[in-house]
Amino acid sequence: MCNVCKTTAKLLSMTVGLLFVVYFWNLDQKLLGWAYKQVNTMFDRKPVDIRF
Repeated sequence: MCNVCKTTAKLLSMTVGLLFVVYFWNLDQKLLGWAYKQVNTMFDRKPVDIRF
């Protein structure tokens, strides 16, 4: 039973550590910023004809 507790505590502490690093360095925002740039370059290449 103690082995299960140690494994659970280790997994929980690794998850909290990973989430803290992502939050501290704003990695989620940096990843989304990179993804937005990629999407914008894809859509900017297409010819657009806007008529009103």
